Amino acid sequence: MNTVDLHAKKLSALKSDILLLGATKVDDKVVPFCGSQVSEKADAALAALIDTLDVSCKEGSVTKVVSDEFSIPVAIVGVGEDPSPEALRRAVGSAIRSLAGYSHVAIALPASGAEEVGAIAEGALLGSYAFAQYKKCDKDPVEKVTIATTLAGEKDVKAAVERASILSSAVNRARDLVNIAPNDLFPETFADYATQAAKGLKIKVDILDEKKLDAGGYGGILAVGMGSTRPPRLVQLSYSPAKASGHVALVGKGITFDSGGLSLKPGKGMETMKCDMAGAAAVLNAVVAAAELKLPVKVTGWLALAENMPSGGAQRPGDIITMLDGTTVEVLNTDAEGRLVMADALARAVQDEPDAVLDVATLTGAAVVALGERVAGVMGDDELRSDVVAAADAAGEAFWPMPLPEELNDGLKSPVADLQNIGGRWGGMLSAGLFLKHFVKDTPWAHLDIAGPAFHEHAPYGYTGKGGTGFAVRTLVNLLENFEK
Repeated sequence: MNTVDLHAKKLSALKSDILLLGATKVDDKVVPFCGSQVSEKADAALAALIDTLDVSCKEGSVTKVVSDEFSIPVAIVGVGEDPSPEALRRAVGSAIRSLAGYSHVAIALPASGAEEVGAIAEGALLGSYAFAQYKKCDKDPVEKVTIATTLAGEKDVKAAVERASILSSAVNRARDLVNIAPNDLFPETFADYATQAAKGLKIKVDILDEKKLDAGGYGGILAVGMGSTRPPRLVQLSYSPAKASGHVALVGKGITFDSGGLSLKPGKGMETMKCDMAGAAAVLNAVVAAAELKLPVKVTGWLALAENMPSGGAQRPGDIITMLDGTTVEVLNTDAEGRLVMADALARAVQDEPDAVLDVATLTGAAVVALGERVAGVMGDDELRSDVVAAADAAGEAFWPMPLPEELNDGLKSPVADLQNIGGRWGGMLSAGLFLKHFVKDTPWAHLDIAGPAFHEHAPYGYTGKGGTGFAVRTLVNLLENFEK
């Protein structure tokens, strides 16, 4: 979508292709859910249509109607009962997806303040997303949305819409990165994309290629990239505003394709493995959004980029590698590669002594087994872990706090090295978190395992279509907006 704007005048003065209104339930009866610019007469006509057509108020359901009280077609979206901002976001997203083919959609839903208007704008912008790099869409996505609200002239409302635009653009860029085919997106081109994304912003970009990684002692990133003809990269993104209130480091896993290496995945398991860089995509776009929003916090992003492939040059089970901080690791499974690139990046990130470090990764299948496909796990220091959950709740993303049981450390002990890269059979998500914890020392830290919700393979819902979701971008930005030392 190109634009979202605000309209404070009468609906009759608003020219669009279709008008989006809502339906909710009050005292077990489905009733209109419309903004104050909808007249009482039009509201009554809409109520009659809802009764006649048995319109559902189920969140995201969309019914198209024609009424003499409106000069253009009307779509009615169910918003559920007593809708929260996130329910509004999902309902509008679902409606905008279903209205592909209409160029300009007007929305007249109730909004009592900036939060609700921002949620409506965000839902529209996320719902209009379409990835058409390789195949034309059957219907063109909605290009423009106008939100009709009497609050249009208020400063905080305008700011909320601007924030929604920046945030949604960040999410949609992350979606693009995840959806790009792995023959087009590999460590070098990902690094180039990051450089372009930072242009015109107060973000410094530094890229370590394979020679600099070797000279610097980044044994984990190099080992994972050994099997590929496309060498690895470590990208540093630095946003440093004047008088920053603190310093947060973000580390993203960027395995641009994960075959499993010599511990080869089954063919079916590789089909979506272009998404194994979703953590790095989230980190890149969270840093860009922080700069665009001019947040008063220093943010350093680290993108650990490698392609995990099998070849005569690939790392082997049984190899022992030395990480950036000097830790030796016995590689028992080359498909547990994400923690190796992340460990190097975490060790480098904490050298700068940030106030907090968060890593984001599609790290373990065990996270999906434990939490399903729409919920991510978060581990780490209690306070920071709670902050992540609170930021996620406010952003409309689902994170569940998970423990790091000390007894699982025994499963990471190697007889020939400081650590081995896999633990025991049970608690794989937690063992992976404990492995990473070794490399952050005493820095406040949280590990976000987004393996489930980073990529959506099933029928679209809410503002989420098939493919990359951009998950964690909104949580990270919300956390940065509210960060205190």
